[in-house]
Amino acid sequence: MLYSMALPGILFFIMFRYIPLLGSIIAFQDYQILNGIFKSPWVGWANFEYIFRYPDFLTVLRNTILISAYQLILGFPAPFILAILLNEIRVMVFKRFLQTFFYLPHFLSWVIIAGLVFELLSLHGIVNSLRHLFGDEPILFMQKTEYFKGIVVASAIWRETGWSAIIYLAAIAGINPSLYEAATMDGAGKMRQIVSITLPSLIPTIMVLFLLKIGSFLELGFEQVYVFLTPMTNSTGDIIDTYVYRVGALGGQYSITTAIGLFQSIIGLILLWSFNKLSNKTTGQGLW
Repeated sequence: MLYSMALPGILFFIMFRYIPLLGSIIAFQDYQILNGIFKSPWVGWANFEYIFRYPDFLTVLRNTILISAYQLILGFPAPFILAILLNEIRVMVFKRFLQTFFYLPHFLSWVIIAGLVFELLSLHGIVNSLRHLFGDEPILFMQKTEYFKGIVVASAIWRETGWSAIIYLAAIAGINPSLYEAATMDGAGKMRQIVSITLPSLIPTIMVLFLLKIGSFLELGFEQVYVFLTPMTNSTGDIIDTYVYRVGALGGQYSITTAIGLFQSIIGLILLWSFNKLSNKTTGQGLW
């Protein structure tokens, strides 16, 4: 019965994950649609040599690494911090309201979020109106390259923190209440209980989610960044996913973009394997 319940998920991964892997062969071909995979000429490593010699790709790679690093450093701790704070609220009505308040952005599309951000940061938006009250000049935030990465990272944290906190709230709910009772009897305050009980109990969950996050380090998501791009911020905001869309989907260079995708996957695999090995050595917690 359990295997039959898992069958739809297994079929999904076979059809949409494993079978498409066979198409990675076009990264080593000069792929031509009319000739197909089997008749397109073989070029070996030429596509990989091209992308690393192409100056635009190095810029795109740097942008991707920087935005991913900012999201990992600033965004990864946010959900379990929020979960711990929500767990300490004892007024259930207020707690449910805050949970809904923080979950809601996850259900908004990136198009809607980008529209809100553009409106807030426009010349006559709330931010520039506040600046005007303090005598400061308005700033075209969405046209300035120095603000782009911060805006993208902040919007991603705002959208996903509440939703990601659900997993940590479930993990906190599984902690034995007797541990907190014993700590209270020993005179431990709330902060000591969080440091000595809650955080150590969350380490397995934190490590698993961190490893899953690090495995997709170079995969920010196309729509997350594309909706914020403007001609003025393209140099600092163009990432691998938007570059693949522009060169592959619009430019028809399928072999080059497949080579880039394969490069992303290999880097993700190396990072996942390395950090998983490090995690097993230091904390004893890993994916395998």
